[in-house]
Amino acid sequence: MGETLTGGEALVRALSGHGVTRAFGIPGTHNLEIYRHLSAYGVRHVLTRHEQGAGYAADGYARVTGRPGVVITTAGPALLNAAAAVGQAYSDSVPLLVVSPGMPLRHPRLSTGALHEGRSQTEALRGVAAFSHRVSSVAEIDAAVARAFTLFRTGRPRPAHLEIPLDLLETAEETGPVRVSPDVVPPAPAPAAVRRAAAALCEARRPVLVLGGGARGAAGPALALAERLGAPVLTTANGKGIVPETHPLALGVSLHSPAVRKWLTERDAVLAVGTELAESDFWSAPPCLNGTLIRVDLDPDQMYAGLAADVAVVGDAEQALTALLAALDTAGGAHRHARVPEEDPARRAGELRAERNAETAGRDARWIPYLRAIRSVLPDDAVITSDSAQCCYYGALPHLPLGPAGRYLHPTGYGTLGYALPAAIGAKAACPGREVVALSGDGGLQFTVQELATAAQLRLPLPVVVFDNGGYGEIRDEMAARGDTPTAVDLAPVDLPALARAYGGRGTHVHSPDELGPALAEALRTPGPTLIAVPEETP
Repeated sequence: MGETLTGGEALVRALSGHGVTRAFGIPGTHNLEIYRHLSAYGVRHVLTRHEQGAGYAADGYARVTGRPGVVITTAGPALLNAAAAVGQAYSDSVPLLVVSPGMPLRHPRLSTGALHEGRSQTEALRGVAAFSHRVSSVAEIDAAVARAFTLFRTGRPRPAHLEIPLDLLETAEETGPVRVSPDVVPPAPAPAAVRRAAAALCEARRPVLVLGGGARGAAGPALALAERLGAPVLTTANGKGIVPETHPLALGVSLHSPAVRKWLTERDAVLAVGTELAESDFWSAPPCLNGTLIRVDLDPDQMYAGLAADVAVVGDAEQALTALLAALDTAGGAHRHARVPEEDPARRAGELRAERNAETAGRDARWIPYLRAIRSVLPDDAVITSDSAQCCYYGALPHLPLGPAGRYLHPTGYGTLGYALPAAIGAKAACPGREVVALSGDGGLQFTVQELATAAQLRLPLPVVVFDNGGYGEIRDEMAARGDTPTAVDLAPVDLPALARAYGGRGTHVHSPDELGPALAEALRTPGPTLIAVPEETP
């Protein structure tokens, strides 16, 4: 005999059955039946101040744990508030499940003026999620949740939305045992494809590795392969720190550098692992590669999207790179590299890092000393969250070194604003024993600044370092570069540390890197958020 459960309880039971222990969101009139059952099934809840913040917090939780982040919204505007976070999760391949109520099963298609009524929530979310599904019975809820988790476990993880009609949330029906997504073994690459890749690398005298977020589980074999081949390593923003950025072969996040892009086109073999090689990685149109492009990716669509693969290796990155190392041993290619190197790869990587830094030395000099101060305080396993701010993409991405133990969470591709603070909350809620720091600009911070109240309520130490340039600095600079008069980019001054104190945290201004280090160290010991404002000169 099965249990008789309401739709709300069936949903929470299904989430718990898939190992969900944490959810983010805001209760509302239509989702109370979901909230009623959370504690009974061991699901702890983080109350954010806005649904967009809930989405980014769940995203940060998912990135640091590798488990899906779960967001609970109410119907209508609440769900659409979370849509920007869903779009960001899709862009960055983050497993995110958003659950919401919907209009009753027999609700008329014509508008009736009901509370939170919309034309179609599922159609709206299909524009930003991998799928959006409306269930039609309590019994279907288990299968719908299992489908979402199967999506997360097979292929490229991406966000999903599940809608439960209002009447089903309160309806009690007999259900069977909870159904869960089966264990799935990541697909192994085809041996023939691995052999072709090994052969191409054996012939190459100027190889390079490009690592994206899909290579994060393959840090060990990636570094071993780079050292075996004598191949410098580039990463995308999502791949930052997969190999230690202090390693002699590491070029870090440098695909945006003109010198590095030109050098990349001269490589005779490019091994790209878990990356789209897209405009958002290069900050411009991808260059034409003249060497053999070997792509390793779970997603077979990547083999012909953008830069098409000459050798396609479809499968799990760790399995593929481990197999490739073995194939190189069999082929003897590594010894050939040792006999006829075209150049000293470590020396050339060092020269390229210097060229990259020289290209933008005048611009980046304002951030680098502060980033060094941050790096000197943080342990190797620290988590740094980042916003779409100049201090982050010009500063921290190329100039704040990380290794595999640490994580840098950045909203690439979709490029949302306001990500850093709520993502840091999600990361800290997931890993309270790790140091977490949010980096932002004053413009981006104010998209989600109300989440300082969430951080204060959690009482977890959370430094928020804000470089304040008085507005939207990137857009101001772009307007000036076009010869336009900067318009609508300057923000009235806000005493951000005072605002943090008003939300229940702490706040301070620092005016030098020497002041930032001690302020950050103290913030890491202080319960709740500490906003550290770094004033920047503006034109």
